[in-house]
Amino acid sequence: MSVLSGKKILLGISAGIAAYKTPFLIRLLVKAGAEVQVVMTPATKDFVTPLTLATLSKKPVFSSFFNEDDENATWNSHVDLALWADYLLFAPLTANTLAKMAQGIADNLLMAVYLSAKCPIYFAPAMDLDMYKHPTTKKNIDILKSFKHTFIPPDKGELASGLIGEGRMAEPEAIIKFLEQSIEKTLPLFGKKVLITAGPTYEAIDPVRFIGNHSSGKMGVALAEVAASLGASVTLIIGPSAIHTKNPQINRIDVVSANDMFQACSMPFKTTDIAILAAAVADYKPAQVATQKIKKKDTSLHIDLTPTIDILATLGQQKTNQILVGFALETENELQNAKDKLKRKNLDFIVLNSLQDKGAGFKADTNKITIISANNKIKNFPLKEKELVAKDIFIEIIDKCHA
Repeated sequence: MSVLSGKKILLGISAGIAAYKTPFLIRLLVKAGAEVQVVMTPATKDFVTPLTLATLSKKPVFSSFFNEDDENATWNSHVDLALWADYLLFAPLTANTLAKMAQGIADNLLMAVYLSAKCPIYFAPAMDLDMYKHPTTKKNIDILKSFKHTFIPPDKGELASGLIGEGRMAEPEAIIKFLEQSIEKTLPLFGKKVLITAGPTYEAIDPVRFIGNHSSGKMGVALAEVAASLGASVTLIIGPSAIHTKNPQINRIDVVSANDMFQACSMPFKTTDIAILAAAVADYKPAQVATQKIKKKDTSLHIDLTPTIDILATLGQQKTNQILVGFALETENELQNAKDKLKRKNLDFIVLNSLQDKGAGFKADTNKITIISANNKIKNFPLKEKELVAKDIFIEIIDKCHA
């Protein structure tokens, strides 16, 4: 999944021959999962039609404050458009619109939107060689850079005039890559390695039966998706689960038993920055696993159980600079049991939820948690969708990272 997924991008198009590339750019933005709103200068219609852009963006295209052909037309608010956007991208940006941006001249809807924008702004110039090399153009680009706008450099090559040199708007694929890499660097977990465990473990009794629990893996998968969206490099180690991950950047490792999960955690934990162990690992396993299916008899069946490896406690002993987070699912004395586990297993945080709370626990799409930190800070959260719960957990973790 691209970091552009779910982002609202306002594409400002000015009147240059490079506008013919904008349908391809819109298509790539939409394919990456972005929501695209086009605002164009009136003269841009000479180079690309609003109908084409509206069809690809699935939104009406704006070029003026109101539709002069419709006496009942409502005002197109430049303020609303500007506040809607997560990012404002100018592509292509002509020398004329560049100069207006540098001087704050609002003589059309696009420029009024620009002057109202509060979001990050990217600009991809497109003009002929001599125009691009002119001192005024260089000065205006420097002014936009001083505004903290991000410059997407033009390509070198044959220009519309026949000259060879700089001035071609960057290709749509290159603009998408530039945006993704630039946005990734602003994400709070960019460059961080996150290890997450999820789901149940199955401990074999015989080739057919096992000891397990009702964990679905939904909470751990939600944590992995949120971590990836925040820029982290994510390794998800998950027990038997029907839940699928959406972000292709998540390194998913499927395991079965507690020992499998521990072995899968051991190597990545050494270089991990943040580890969240949300898996519901079985506490016991059969001391002996039958090689053949155990036949049903009229008498009672007794199975000797032995403890599984305590993954959380083991990693707690091994941790150096990692932030280690555990989960506690309790049915009684919830807070005290969670505090004891936090201390005993050398955790930075523990996430407590209770089977007594309706809508929390296994299989549900929601969860209700309390986060307890090593300094005994306690934060209670209401019942929420698990994705929102995951975001709450990472807010606490990020605060610790920046402390």
